[in-house]
Amino acid sequence: MPPAEGPGRSAVRLEERFLDAANGESERIGRFLADLVSTPSLSRRENAVVQRIGEEMSALGYDEVVIDDFGSVVGRIGDGPVHIVFDSHIDTVDVGDPASWRTDPFRATIEGGVLFGRGASDNKAATAAMVHGAALIKRLGVDASRFTLHVVGTVQEEDCDGLALEYLLKNAIPGAEVVVLGEATNLDVYRGHRGRAEFAVHTRGRAAHASAPDRGVNAIYRMQPIIEQIERLNGQLASDPFLGKGTIVLSKIEAQTPSLNAVPDGCTIYLDRRLTIGEDVESASAELESLEAVRKGEATVELLSYHGTAYTGLTLSIDKYFPTWVISEGHPAVQAGVEAARTSLGRTPKVGRWVFSTNGVSSAGRLGIPTIGFGPANEVYAHTAEDQCPLDHLPLAAAWYAAFPDAYLAVSGRGGG
Repeated sequence: MPPAEGPGRSAVRLEERFLDAANGESERIGRFLADLVSTPSLSRRENAVVQRIGEEMSALGYDEVVIDDFGSVVGRIGDGPVHIVFDSHIDTVDVGDPASWRTDPFRATIEGGVLFGRGASDNKAATAAMVHGAALIKRLGVDASRFTLHVVGTVQEEDCDGLALEYLLKNAIPGAEVVVLGEATNLDVYRGHRGRAEFAVHTRGRAAHASAPDRGVNAIYRMQPIIEQIERLNGQLASDPFLGKGTIVLSKIEAQTPSLNAVPDGCTIYLDRRLTIGEDVESASAELESLEAVRKGEATVELLSYHGTAYTGLTLSIDKYFPTWVISEGHPAVQAGVEAARTSLGRTPKVGRWVFSTNGVSSAGRLGIPTIGFGPANEVYAHTAEDQCPLDHLPLAAAWYAAFPDAYLAVSGRGGG
């Protein structure tokens, strides 16, 4: 790949060993990705894909491969003092309407150099490239006594982003210095995204027979002005020039009623609130509670919680608040990500951010660990019936993953090479 045009071109220093080694493994990485896509791994049912990833890590000569209590798989390379974490989640959402797929979602299909299937872009392409890219470190003779690289395949991200990674970082990998997320970035370097919170708003009414509605109070009607004010609120939310605008979406509505011939005595709406810089769960909750219709309708606002039992049997619980996070473009982690692309790929990547949410809500948002993202595939295909990854992204991503530890040590003043 030729050096990129634009700023930084003069600083590009291509070390062909990374990309040459990754290109030599491209077919094997592609077969591994096909295996992963062809192994269904819906949230809480990831055990088969965990075993497959562990087998691949062992075959590639990882120093240690373990499965934690919550079911995530962790492969280790090196035993040095600087702990680096590569994370990709290995669960997927379901397929939705099967008729919307041109191909079998759980059978990897290759057309025109692109692999299609559920999880191809989100997030199994990164898993395949990370697992093999990290293994190249040993093959190329990179001195892994200076760092410990933990390659992590986390579970339940689609159900509750950050939960499994946070459990690992607190219990199995304390002292992690930097985290690299493999969520799709189209081979660019990302440094943050908006946070989010999930709320429910409840109104109460009084049930009555539908033949005499005046005897009751319709909880749905009490909700109507609240919905209207929430729709208007969306246009008034804060914005940030880098992360974008805060948003609020009514995603579901439910009613409680004695029968279809009765006045409903309960109504609940569910809200997805995306949070930009300067917003948090307290400010978002206060905005809802201050709505005139909420006060007049005597509605209650509830922050939802998650209780997830893994395939291992362990249950973890957490409030459904996922903090906004961003690190500066000048941070050593970001600069190392850029340098890794220059070194391994001969180009200067764009530095951007995700639209969706990632496990970074825990690593950076809750735990304050510097976190960046680099991954194959384009995030626009995540959760769609066109879920896909170009096969030529895989060796490029693998080369970057192999180059990152050296780049990070060099940029942070610990020496590279």
